[in-house]
Amino acid sequence: MVREICKDVILLSRKAMEAMADDLPLAQDLLDTLRFHAQECAGMAANMIGENKSIIVFSDNGKDCLMLNPVIVKKTDAYQTEEGCLSLTGKRPCTRYKSIKVQYQNEKLQSRIKSYSGFTAEIIQHEIDHLSGILI
Repeated sequence: MVREICKDVILLSRKAMEAMADDLPLAQDLLDTLRFHAQECAGMAANMIGENKSIIVFSDNGKDCLMLNPVIVKKTDAYQTEEGCLSLTGKRPCTRYKSIKVQYQNEKLQSRIKSYSGFTAEIIQHEIDHLSGILI
């Protein structure tokens, strides 16, 4: 189900709670909402649809991906950039890393570790910031 985009900075500033198996329907709503906004958005965190759970979704070269409880375990090659967000107005400066390694759970709650680089890494970093309550 496509959900409304949350613009409440108080809710967006909260640290996300751990996602569990009963949060999988929420993960599907998040994917549906990302697909609906695909022309203007490459990733979303659950708090962007008003849910304080540690779930992100993103597009990786045209493939929609889901991560539960993601944590960046390695990052290299910092750079400065500006990013926008569907939940916020305008663009803001931020530091990102060209390459990251992320530990997360998939939709079967299986633990995974995967490396990302380039724009996909930037998207993931932005969404994980959302889970920490960091607004860019």
